[in-house]
Amino acid sequence: MHLSWVQFAWAALLALSVCAGAAAAPPSSAPHHVARRSFFSLECKGVYDASIFARLDRVCDDCYNLFREPQLYTLCRAKCFTTPYFKGCMESLYLYDEKEQIDQMIDFVGKR
Repeated sequence: MHLSWVQFAWAALLALSVCAGAAAAPPSSAPHHVARRSFFSLECKGVYDASIFARLDRVCDDCYNLFREPQLYTLCRAKCFTTPYFKGCMESLYLYDEKEQIDQMIDFVGKR
């Protein structure tokens, strides 16, 4: 059986909600130095661009606001926005028309 990314995200959310792990909620307004530190902690190896990083982070923030699951926010951002959770969030937010542009942004900051 083939699962769509949305179904995958829902299954992952269910599995995570069963676990009682605590993760930090997204920051409401992070200062520039915190965002830069976050860039490196996410294993991003490309060029730091605050506006691009903010756009990618906003996808995860919007996904968090949609599902209200803190672990999803963390998983969406993991490995510099290259996990299946990020793609699932893009699908959940209907960002199909921005996929190519967002992929280029990920390549720029992540050097995958």
